[in-house]
Amino acid sequence: MSFTPTEQTASPAPISVLLADDHDILRQGLKLLLEAQSDIHITGEARTGYEAVEQTRLLHPHVVVMDITMPELDGLEACQRIRQQQSETQVLILTMHESEEYFLEALRRGAIGYLVKKAAPAELCAAVRATAQGGAFLYPGLAKALVRAYLATPNSTPVATTTPTTPHPPNILTPREMEVLKLVAQGCTSQEIADWLVLSVKTVQAHRANIMEKLDLRDVTHLVRFAIHYGLVPPEP
Repeated sequence: MSFTPTEQTASPAPISVLLADDHDILRQGLKLLLEAQSDIHITGEARTGYEAVEQTRLLHPHVVVMDITMPELDGLEACQRIRQQQSETQVLILTMHESEEYFLEALRRGAIGYLVKKAAPAELCAAVRATAQGGAFLYPGLAKALVRAYLATPNSTPVATTTPTTPHPPNILTPREMEVLKLVAQGCTSQEIADWLVLSVKTVQAHRANIMEKLDLRDVTHLVRFAIHYGLVPPEP
């Protein structure tokens, strides 16, 4: 009796990450956390903004996880230089700063993701995966800043992957999904939404995934813009 060998498919290459933070203990902690994931590999480390720019030039990582406050060259300037010289490398800002000014400036400098250091470890791993694929990842608590900046932009037009023929959300989403959509667009975290709606965090995350799929939205940025387009997020005074 003969057997046909099972055809094996090659595993996708791991996501290469450069860690840029001037605190050695924190950087080593991040390295242990991320390298515990089978699909993520730390390819280099940097203690200053200049080192981050140079290491990116030499190593061509998929993602640079970048702190803002670093010696010699801050993370925002380093981010801009990296995006100018290595357009295929994405920058994920990981910082203690939750202010809108830093957040919006990071996006202007070319960062595709913004996460605060108090975020859960799972959020960091998700952020690295999302940014490696070119998708935006924004810390939920800062979504309100994006709403305000978007509304303040003259002649701003809604940007979403949905077409103009997409039905109004109530015709697509369940009442519970509509509640979750509004709260996400207002900047609530999954835990805050779970507490408010008396649900588990896993249930909230499942609703978020269903919303994104039904509306054909790639990330929180598009979700917020979609909510603005349909008047689900009122302008703040």
